[in-house]
Amino acid sequence: MELWPKTKRTIGPAIENGFYFDFDFGDVKVSEDDFPKIEQKMHELAKTWKFFERHELSASEAKKQYPGNKYKHELIDEISKADKVITFFKSGNYWDLCEGGHVENPGKVLKYFKLLSIAGAYWRGNEKNKMLTRIYGTCFSTKEELDKYLWQVEEAKKRDHRKLGKELDLFTFSDLVGSGLPLYTPKGALVRKLLNDYVEDVQSKEGYQQVWTPQINKAELFKISGHYDKYKENLFRVFSNYSKEEFYLKPMNCPQHTQIYASKPRSYRDLPLRFTDFAMLYRDEKPGELNGLARVRSFSQDDCHVFCREDQVDEEIDQALNMTKRIMKTFGFKYRYRLSTRDKKHPEKYVGDPKVWDKLEAWAEKIMKRNKIEYFVAPGEAAFYAPKMDLMATDLLGREWQLSTVQIDFFMPERFDLTYINKEGGKSRPAMIHRAIIGSAERFMMILLEHYAGSFPLWLSPVQVSIIPVSDKFIKEAKIIEEKFKDNSLRAELNDERESVGKKIRQSTLQKVPYMVIIGEKEAKNLEFVSVRTREGKDLGLRNFKDFVNHLKDDVQKQK
Repeated sequence: MELWPKTKRTIGPAIENGFYFDFDFGDVKVSEDDFPKIEQKMHELAKTWKFFERHELSASEAKKQYPGNKYKHELIDEISKADKVITFFKSGNYWDLCEGGHVENPGKVLKYFKLLSIAGAYWRGNEKNKMLTRIYGTCFSTKEELDKYLWQVEEAKKRDHRKLGKELDLFTFSDLVGSGLPLYTPKGALVRKLLNDYVEDVQSKEGYQQVWTPQINKAELFKISGHYDKYKENLFRVFSNYSKEEFYLKPMNCPQHTQIYASKPRSYRDLPLRFTDFAMLYRDEKPGELNGLARVRSFSQDDCHVFCREDQVDEEIDQALNMTKRIMKTFGFKYRYRLSTRDKKHPEKYVGDPKVWDKLEAWAEKIMKRNKIEYFVAPGEAAFYAPKMDLMATDLLGREWQLSTVQIDFFMPERFDLTYINKEGGKSRPAMIHRAIIGSAERFMMILLEHYAGSFPLWLSPVQVSIIPVSDKFIKEAKIIEEKFKDNSLRAELNDERESVGKKIRQSTLQKVPYMVIIGEKEAKNLEFVSVRTREGKDLGLRNFKDFVNHLKDDVQKQK
């Protein structure tokens, strides 16, 4: 405000890794080049901030503080209509509309901060409103913490999955196809398939059975499930040329799975039934929230729904938690769980009896404690039909990602009137457990790309071995070696471009291929031996081909 007095302030909350503030700079163009002088001014001002004074103002008094600022006036009107107290906080010569929650001595603690980036942001997140300038920053209590975080930010830029996805030729997007609708290349599709096949292999051994359900469904299905009322803004509507019925693309699999369960009578002897489904899902995300594979409009999940008796719930969830533990170990993730409960201040967001919610939330907490799982409670993060046990994985940069989820659901079976014949010959209601381990394959692929910096483990690498002939004279022998790898179910690729050996090695290194096999005159004379290099640049020298193949096979098995 001191640098550009005509600037209109809007909102600026604290967020997980710092803060941001949205400004309307009018005709002034502010860029990251301006950050040094902004930060210098911030340091000057912070020294004069001794404490925060709280003031209560009337709506008319509050509006006088922001002449011509329609954004603040809108906020003040909303606060007034809600019969809330309008509070301002002042420090030094600066004050602003704020609910409160501040450090006690800003002049002493506001030292280690950094402005990070600038982005466009619609006012109130609505694309129909004006585009504002959002400035992101972060602040820590020590220089060491700030330096560590800034390193993480820079490292994250290098590992950006959108950059790596393009460089490694894994996926792309097309304006003609649409925003948030990823297209997978052969390599990317293979990685995606390997992930899904791995999860399917683990869960099929535990008695999970695959089903397949359509991408479009009548509105009635979602009206019964509750998605029509509670989730409609995220549903894509589908129009038929021949029917007046209302159809929607499905955002999740649970309603369809209830109909497979309901397709014939069930006995207590049939339970548990474990249905898995890798079918595509679609959600109408806001354009401004789409972000590579992190936030898309089309995706699939390693989705599972278990229909069981109430006395089987604990055993089924323990089994799911153990499978999840095994799979997280494969990818090297440390994790804790988030117990996502309802927001009791807004019961309208949820379906079902509050007493049942009390029971399910207490039950989920008991399961966490029984399994000695580290967890924290997150009010307001529950699904509209059930509390959730959400796995929060930590990647190599220390960032947390929500992956797996387990949910005990009594409401969906009730809404669809699902029953089974109990031991006494009467009807009982099954419990429904919602479970995903890696969650969305798209999002998980994004997390892995950044976690591994594109260097997938051997079993997950689309190309495991690059065959590099020293010159055209050795292409024949290189092709023989390529076929031998393929005969051993290893993914090998011949680089027969007319380039120098050094350039070919660099190409394979940039493509993050785990191993390179160099074929020159010495190797061509005796194909029982090959020269091997790693993507890290280590020269492994001459290796017996059979021994090397067996080593790779053993590594693939050990890594999974």
